[in-house]
Amino acid sequence: MQPNNSGQEAAAWLKADVVNFNTVTVVVGFLASLSAGIIGAADLHPIIEIETGYFFGASKNGKWVKPDQAAKSVANETTYQVYGLTEQLGQITAAKPVSAEEPCPDTLMVPLSSKPKEGVIGLDAPWNALPRRPMIADTTQSVYVEAVRHFLKSHGIKNPKVRITRILRVDLDGDGEEEVLISATNYFTDDKANVHPAAPFPEAPIHVPQSGSYSIVILRRVVDGTVRTRLVAGEVYAKPHESVAPNVYNLAAVLDLNGDGKLEVIVHSFYYEGGETTIYRCEPDKIEPVLSVECGA
Repeated sequence: MQPNNSGQEAAAWLKADVVNFNTVTVVVGFLASLSAGIIGAADLHPIIEIETGYFFGASKNGKWVKPDQAAKSVANETTYQVYGLTEQLGQITAAKPVSAEEPCPDTLMVPLSSKPKEGVIGLDAPWNALPRRPMIADTTQSVYVEAVRHFLKSHGIKNPKVRITRILRVDLDGDGEEEVLISATNYFTDDKANVHPAAPFPEAPIHVPQSGSYSIVILRRVVDGTVRTRLVAGEVYAKPHESVAPNVYNLAAVLDLNGDGKLEVIVHSFYYEGGETTIYRCEPDKIEPVLSVECGA
């Protein structure tokens, strides 16, 4: 896989006035739960992305298995249950994982029999990966607008222009208490800043991110009786920076992908030459990426 421009500049961002949250501790989080050894096909539960056919890897006995290891045990004509944002969408079959080839030869993908509309993730497993259906909430609710505003101010933006793109309410860990996931994005350029200060880009901008630009996914949950807001993934630009390719982060789905009854959070991010989808484990005391697929120039 060829590194993208955004990833190459991660160290520079952190030394300046921008916080790139998605790259922090990715390697540590990704490797922490990987299984070892040869895995029997009956024990393995492979995971794929529907839109691209990319192969995330798998879970085994609640643990996460990296893609190159998991691919060795995936059978041809594997049946996957397909899930979207709020419902299961039937099933499809897929062949064994193969290289996605250029420009991402190290990324694995599976040829799909079909692509159900609104499908996000495919999972070969006997359990229901959506035991608690998320509720899509109104993005203009003042309590959540203020939560995003406060988060952005705490990360250096003095007067944030809040634009929420999605809000989900869902009980992630099955304890009867709902959590709230919020995605918000607003990018600016010199030619739009004076006319439409809050005009968002529907796609990842190719321009330098201007002061006050951001794209984030945050999680609000009650911990020890207190509502806390934590970042899942994102970027915040307190000042403009000329050396980065800004990413847009979207909340794609919430699913139980390892069979433990807790829901993982799936975030899709993209910049103008590529994209990445990451599965996050969201515990009260820690949020970490566990599996990820990407491709970009």
